[in-house]
Amino acid sequence: MSSKQPFNFSHAMYDLCVDISRRLPEFHHVDMDRIAVAFAQARRNVPYGMQAKLTPLRFENGDLQTTRYGRKWTVQRIYQDQQEMLYILTFYLPRFLNHSLEEKLITVVHELYHISPAFDGDIRRLEGHYHVHSHSQKEYDAHMAVLVKQYLKLNPPPALYSFLKCRFSTLQKKHGGVVGLQIPIPKLIPVDESRSA
Repeated sequence: MSSKQPFNFSHAMYDLCVDISRRLPEFHHVDMDRIAVAFAQARRNVPYGMQAKLTPLRFENGDLQTTRYGRKWTVQRIYQDQQEMLYILTFYLPRFLNHSLEEKLITVVHELYHISPAFDGDIRRLEGHYHVHSHSQKEYDAHMAVLVKQYLKLNPPPALYSFLKCRFSTLQKKHGGVVGLQIPIPKLIPVDESRSA
């Protein structure tokens, strides 16, 4: 039997991320009011492939402009309730929801950890050549699994993450549908064009 309201994935994920950022010191710098939580439809309903991604809306060190191939660029601005966003956190459905609870929580923490400690719209840049996941994505994800265990030991309200116990089809049947925010990939804009617009 389905409820009257479809399940709002963006709202539920936002609430979970707020709780994670409040409970774990590693995420105290995260302000979810400056992060748009969205979903995108996975092109194929298979378990492998991208589960989620964090899109920074600033360049290195939080700069509004970058230079590529001798030309200056800026990025399209995203606003939500008149507040400018610094990041977009996107989950690929139904793929993301068709994994185990632990895998889903690791994915959530994985993406939040990419946020710069300065919370300036840039990503966290790790030491070495592989500045996104360090020298080993396996070790990076192992660290994320430790953070998930720490989070669960802090006894967060189960209602905050109970939706992650469901597969996509289960949520759909239970609520009559799954809805949320969808945001097109922001465009890079040449600075001279952005000034004349």
